[in-house]
Parts: sequence; structure tokens; C-alpha cells
Amino acid sequence: MSNDFLWVEKYRPKTISECILPTDLKEVFSKIVEKNELPNMLFSGSAGVGKTTVAKALCNELELDYILINGSEEGNIDTLRGKIKQFASTVSLQGGYKVVILDEADYLNPQSTQPALRAFIEEFSNNCRFILTCNFKNRIIEPLHSRCSVYEFGIPNDQKPQLAANFFGRLTDILTKEAVPFEQKAVAALVERYFPDWRRVINECQRYSVSGRIDAGVLVNLSEDNINSLMTSLKDKDFKSMRKWVVDNMDTEPQAIFRKIYDGMSTYLQPQSIPQVVLILADYQYKNAFVADHELNVVACMTEIMASAEWK
Repeated sequence: MSNDFLWVEKYRPKTISECILPTDLKEVFSKIVEKNELPNMLFSGSAGVGKTTVAKALCNELELDYILINGSEEGNIDTLRGKIKQFASTVSLQGGYKVVILDEADYLNPQSTQPALRAFIEEFSNNCRFILTCNFKNRIIEPLHSRCSVYEFGIPNDQKPQLAANFFGRLTDILTKEAVPFEQKAVAALVERYFPDWRRVINECQRYSVSGRIDAGVLVNLSEDNINSLMTSLKDKDFKSMRKWVVDNMDTEPQAIFRKIYDGMSTYLQPQSIPQVVLILADYQYKNAFVADHELNVVACMTEIMASAEWK
């Protein structure tokens, strides 16, 4: 599958000015470009907020050669060292130093691979800079924190409406360029549902565009009637019905399911059960970032709620 086919790659911002970021982050990265000085950096934040995009944009604007290594797929010490050494030992075609972008660094083993990475950063410091990205910075060992400038890709509450509006504009521009008819209400609902996961929004738009247009059909998946059906199965302790619901709704992001249940808890649950269900949802939402089988994880979550909650 080529990058030209994937909208998320085709329309990936090439410069910091094109990136949709909180004001403070945009100012920091703009100054890095202005001063032409790239430090070792650690980017932390939820999926799809632009960590890798910013890393690539910085390299692009500073005209630096870079290599992208995925920590979840290439986390073996020998593989990591071999790739980095081969890349770092050659002369940059652009001049100056090179950059290693290590995506999903929190998947690297904290007892073996992460300490080795610390040594790599020191060994290749004359020729390379490192940009690490992660979803959970607490899974990155402290020696790596201390060797990098750490940037949190969090969005302040007062900037969320403006950033969502900016992305809505970006998304409608993409749909227009791709000649996909759309209803603004449906596009706005997708942005709201998956905010701030910009990558997920673009991927969902491309997926729905296969039908020929983006319209009210995208709003059906997590309707109130649909959630009511799930909650009824949980209340009745009907495991078979609950599992069928999960299977039928696996095209919906599990985090959106957890959030919908969280938002409607007071409607369905006895007050004394709400704290326990909050803890269950938080636990499985965290696990969702690491599990191989999302369906099994959601079913396990629903089973625990079914077994422990008291219903109205």
C-alpha cells in the first residue's frame, strides 16, 4: 500500500507551521527551526496527536537526514544497534548531523534495550541526534529522560475548541481535494469522537469515503440505542449477547466504547457501583494501548463490569 494511497501520509504536514499544535509547543519547535539547533528530545502524548509528524517536520525543515525506527517492531538490541550504527557511521548527504527517530520507544525493554539506547545516544553524540516518541513517558527510564528535552503533547482545555476547529478545516480541505462529498455535521462528529487523535480521524474519513460520501451513517455506531443494548446485556448478565455486541462493534475504537459507558454510568448504575466501574474502565483503557487482541480486552472489561456492578 503506497503512501499516496494513505491520506494520513499523503497529507502529513511537512513543516512546523503546518502542524496543528498547542501554542506553546508550536513556539518551541519554531524556535528550534529558527536557531537551527536540534537537541535530543523525548515526545510524550496519546496516539495520533502529531509526535512523529513533528519529528519528521523538524528534520525536513532543518534539512537533516533521518531514519525512522519503530520500537514495537524493531526493539531487539542487536537490530537497534545495527541499524543505528550503520546509519550513524556514514556521512550525511545534507551535511551536518543525522537524526534517529525512535517511534514507540515505551515498547523497548526497560531492563535491557532502554539502558543500551542510553549508551547509543552517548556513543553517536558527535554525529547523531535522537528523537524518541512514546505514549507513556513513565515507561521510559530516567537516564533517557535526563539525556533528552522532554515535551508533553497535551492540549490545554482552553485551546481544545480552536485546535478541533483547525483540524475540521484541514479535514474538509482533504475531502475536497479527494473529491469526496461530505456533510459538515458528520465530519464534525468524527473530529469530536476521536479528538485529539488526528491520525484516527483521517483514517476513519478515508475508510468511510469508500462508500462514496461522508454522511450521517458515520454517526450510527455509538448511538444511544446501541449503548442501551449493551447495558441491557450487562444488567441481565447475558454474556452471549454482550459478546455478540462487542464483535458487531469492533470497528469502533475501544476507547470510545469505554468513554460512552463512562459518560452514561449514572443512568444505568447504582451510585455505590460507579467508583468501581470507573476503576475498571480506566484499567482496561490503559491496557488497550498494549494488547494484541482488542476484542478480547473489551469482552474482559464488560465481563468484569457485568460481574461487579449493581444496576438500577
